[in-house]
Amino acid sequence: MTGFEERFDHGLDPGVWTPSYLPAWSSREAAAATWSVDDEGLHLTIPPEQPLWCPDDHDPPLRVSGVQSANRSGPVGSTDGQQPFQPGQTVREEQPTVLGLTPGDGTVAVECRAGLGVSSMFSAWLIGLEDAPERCGEICLVEVFGDTVTGTHATVGSGIKAFRDPHLVEDFVAEPRDLDVTAWHTYAARRSPGRVELSIDGVPTRTLHQAPDYPMQLMIAVFDFPAHDPAPDLTAVPELVVRQVRYQP
Repeated sequence: MTGFEERFDHGLDPGVWTPSYLPAWSSREAAAATWSVDDEGLHLTIPPEQPLWCPDDHDPPLRVSGVQSANRSGPVGSTDGQQPFQPGQTVREEQPTVLGLTPGDGTVAVECRAGLGVSSMFSAWLIGLEDAPERCGEICLVEVFGDTVTGTHATVGSGIKAFRDPHLVEDFVAEPRDLDVTAWHTYAARRSPGRVELSIDGVPTRTLHQAPDYPMQLMIAVFDFPAHDPAPDLTAVPELVVRQVRYQP
């Protein structure tokens, strides 16, 4: 596909973005994000009233506000969905096929900042469309848990998660970095045949000598794990603000 740039100047384009997190396993309504758009960009938040995601199925309890740049599933009752979290999991709401941003080789970059509590995290990652079960690999641009954040330091996860792709090997690490996640940073992955180069603010961080060889979609989300904090501050709202998304073949 051609290049892509998104600054969320006009809200969320439904031809590109689905503001629900993996909705096939529940529904678009039940998995809906809390979001808004202003001059800074897209705000994803988890207010106290945000319901649990897949409350009857997912352990540990999880709340999430996320957007994804494509969406699809098979019919209700089938196992044809994206990123299942249980063996044999079945679709509860059939999803329309929306192929908004589905890049192949090239660079995907996400510019964002985050406000996290000890029980929350944010991430940006690419996943296969799973139009075939094995086309399910993941390239994680960034993953940060709030309990690793201390001032201008954080533990930053990145790499490849193989899942059920037999051609990939798990290569995900979480590394301490001098990084203030409350400030704007650009997290990027450049994919080429058999290779992924990861960077933060244009500075290379990791080179992975493997790569999924199929179109992928971008996932961006903020999460909260209520059971992780025995005394949560209900006035604190985890937030991820996304200023720009770019794709350059």
